[in-house]
Amino acid sequence: MPKRVAIITTLYKYLSHAQHMGDRFLIGYPHEGEWHKPDLQVVSLYTDQKPAGEDQSFDRAKEFGFTVYNTIAEALRCGTNKLAVDAVLIIGEHGNYPRNEKGQVLYPRYEFFKQCVDVFEQDGRAVPVYNDKHLSYSFEKAKWMVDQGKRLKFPMLAGSSLPVTWRLPDLELPLNCEIEEALMVGVGGSDPMDYHALEAMQCMIERRKGGETGVRRVQLIQGDAVWTAGDAGRYSKQLLTAALSRSDTPQGKTLVDGRTQDLLGNGELPKLVKNPAAYFIEHNDGLKTTLLMLDGAVQDYCFAAKVRGMRGYPSTQFFLSPVPNVTYSACLVSKIEEMFVTGKAPYPVERTLIVSGALEACLTSKLQGGKVLDTPALNVRYRAPKEPQHART
Repeated sequence: MPKRVAIITTLYKYLSHAQHMGDRFLIGYPHEGEWHKPDLQVVSLYTDQKPAGEDQSFDRAKEFGFTVYNTIAEALRCGTNKLAVDAVLIIGEHGNYPRNEKGQVLYPRYEFFKQCVDVFEQDGRAVPVYNDKHLSYSFEKAKWMVDQGKRLKFPMLAGSSLPVTWRLPDLELPLNCEIEEALMVGVGGSDPMDYHALEAMQCMIERRKGGETGVRRVQLIQGDAVWTAGDAGRYSKQLLTAALSRSDTPQGKTLVDGRTQDLLGNGELPKLVKNPAAYFIEHNDGLKTTLLMLDGAVQDYCFAAKVRGMRGYPSTQFFLSPVPNVTYSACLVSKIEEMFVTGKAPYPVERTLIVSGALEACLTSKLQGGKVLDTPALNVRYRAPKEPQHART
């Protein structure tokens, strides 16, 4: 019998995360050069918001034979008085929700998760849970979520598609390597897109010797101070050049007449990027990493590092295929499916936990005018999985 899945989401509409992921469980998806239909059955759906003219919940339910319920508890119990599903897919992304003073969208991921935990406790059984993207805008809430998974002993997975999509070139840093410095280039607004970039960088640096040891302090600066910091050696221009070399989307003169560009060397970056941001993160083991959000310069996500014993600066692009099919979402769904079927998470949820906390702390630094903040609470330790988890075929 196929395992039964409940989808708990903010909304289900065209190009929402729920549509991308939910449809793949309903219809199937391309995987490793073949069409794959999961041996799973979506049996229930809860949507927090149903925008008029856009909601797809009831159409999908009618087409695929499941029920849209009015509460999360009902969706997990499928209208009975006991937990009636084998796995839960929580997607708290998109929808009309307020922002706080840090600019974070207050998606109810924690609240959705807590209601699932309440059902698990009341019914005496827990099942695997996937939580889309960061666990919560609050590290305190995010840590509570991870702690409940451990307490009730259910598998838990979270995060975004960047760590598991294809890489151009196919770079995986050696396990237990010695990383001297790392840099990520990202694009898009805060806080959703900087999260993607931070998690992509984290999936690379977690493979270093000793594993992840936690974050000691952070700082977020903006504007011309970003270029000044580079001139002062706060981050490596060699790493920035290496990361930018992997981009397929240089802007500016390339769009005019197709010329190739050394964006850093030709002085174009300050002209193209109107509001740069630099996220400086220092880890407990001394590793210093930098995320540069460079809207206007490129349109993709690229990584570079200095690794002892490796020639040059290993670098790669995290490949994001175009809408509406966004096949990189299938890469993530394959990992979710793996956990639902096997009962084992393919990579640690602590990766998402530490990135959730680091992002919140960086945004607090921004709110306080770029202040350097110590982060003793981010003492999150874990080891990377031995085998590569990103798409390779």
